[in-house]
Amino acid sequence: MTEDLAGGYDLVIFDLDGVVYLIDKPIPGASEAMEQLRSRGTAVAYATNNASRRAADVAALLTGMGVPAEPAEVLTSAGASAALLAEKLPAGAPVLVVGADALRDEVTDAGLTLVDSAEDEPAAVVQGYGPEVGWRILAEAALAVRAGALWVATNTDRTLPSPRGPLPGNGSLVAVLRTALDRDPDLVVGKPEPALFTTAAAQSRAVRPLAVGDRLDTDIQGAVTAGLDSLLVLTGVSSPADLLAADASRRPTYVAADLSGLFRPAAESAVPLDANKAGGWSVTRNGDSATLDGAGDAVVALRLLCAATWDGVPVTAVEPASDAARELLRSWNL
Repeated sequence: MTEDLAGGYDLVIFDLDGVVYLIDKPIPGASEAMEQLRSRGTAVAYATNNASRRAADVAALLTGMGVPAEPAEVLTSAGASAALLAEKLPAGAPVLVVGADALRDEVTDAGLTLVDSAEDEPAAVVQGYGPEVGWRILAEAALAVRAGALWVATNTDRTLPSPRGPLPGNGSLVAVLRTALDRDPDLVVGKPEPALFTTAAAQSRAVRPLAVGDRLDTDIQGAVTAGLDSLLVLTGVSSPADLLAADASRRPTYVAADLSGLFRPAAESAVPLDANKAGGWSVTRNGDSATLDGAGDAVVALRLLCAATWDGVPVTAVEPASDAARELLRSWNL
């Protein structure tokens, strides 16, 4: 094993949206990162909450972006949800799908019967992200759940990352039914539940997996729940301010600006950085407040400040003492 961060692990499990690509465009450095991991023999897997594509479609999309991938390396919340329903329901049971064709195809392949109306008395409603989801199918789902159907959500991501900024995700659509029904789904399959991570590790027979994601509330919390080390990359949804305010269930082992952090020494990404000075920055703790001074790499400042905010300093009580610190905190909306 090499001395960099990735070298300490035998499997790296990547989230996709916000880590490897944004919608349909690769994030700079992603293909190079995968190539480097494969060249050294490190196993790679992709675990995505997005239920709008099947594993083979995801693998083809990645390959077209210059990130070679096999369908067996891809785990989707759509596939996992269909497999779960097949375990819980008799063969051929009627299921109402709220979501994209990929989810409908997964349910069909699992040996279940697709229906489109509450009048068909579905045994379950499975809800995943789909850009064409509208009021009519949500209304049928609400009626079916109210009549006793099992309600399964592929995931509850509130947003999806995009080049234009965060867009409504499946969690926002789940919230529509939650409001109408005044209850939560019976089951949520995707991250932060640990199933995608544990399945990926089992398939690769990994002893020491690392999870890489851009969201604290799904990727990182799921890794914590599964007992895995994790790397937060700042190329997607969660921001430095989110990381400073994260509670223990959502704190990563490492943080980096992007996937290049995998190939630097682990100590350069470990969070929090339990020191007063590093990389041109200094943090002074004054009771319930902290002051950031100096100038340097933004991620170093973030790691230093996490030591203070994770130890009780409110994020709003972090103050700048230099022009560079002032500009950095402003860029983080602090």
